[in-house]
Amino acid sequence: MKLDFSSVWQYWPFLYHGALTTLKITAIAAVLGFVLGVLLSLIKISKCRPLNWFGTFYTSIFRGTPLLVQLCIVHFGLPQLTGMTLTTMQSGVLTFSLNSAAYISEIFRGGINGVDKGQYEAAMSLGVGYRDMMKDIILPQAVKHILPSLVNEAISLLKESSILSYIGAVELLRAADQITVLTFRFFEPYLVIAVIYYILVMILSMVASRLERWVNRSDRVS
Repeated sequence: MKLDFSSVWQYWPFLYHGALTTLKITAIAAVLGFVLGVLLSLIKISKCRPLNWFGTFYTSIFRGTPLLVQLCIVHFGLPQLTGMTLTTMQSGVLTFSLNSAAYISEIFRGGINGVDKGQYEAAMSLGVGYRDMMKDIILPQAVKHILPSLVNEAISLLKESSILSYIGAVELLRAADQITVLTFRFFEPYLVIAVIYYILVMILSMVASRLERWVNRSDRVS
């Protein structure tokens, strides 16, 4: 049987809107996961033992259970407990943000611990407060070291967004499913979205590579 991509391209609006939904969920979840991950990493390195336990427990839960199970709990389980219905977009963003925060917190914790101890001592000797020290000295240096790991996490979010089709979100995979129903062809739609995912990942990787070179160049200039 010959390949026939014309039957796929006539339904390009499905792919277009699916790609937009994928990018929107990935972008929002990446930003929220980053913010929550930074806060969680600070909790883990704090001197308050209950906070340390909470941070460790949180991370173990989200790293120790499948993302699809977490998504089902949020989308189907929370409405049962709270009576509040979530849209597929809201469920996806919430689940991905909480999950990503667990991984980013570990990435940041490693980056913070990797900063030279002399930086802490110098800041303390100058009378810099803990909050200002973390915000202006430690965290900026940590970000430079962990930038590749943060990019990998963003790429993982982009690819894992395909599981949202399970709860009916019309992202790329769901769009391909709709096209297969209309055309009764399977290879072409799934091949097309695979190419789209690949292009998006390559674009993200190139942007990250440029950002990393810019950061390294600014360090040499300074």
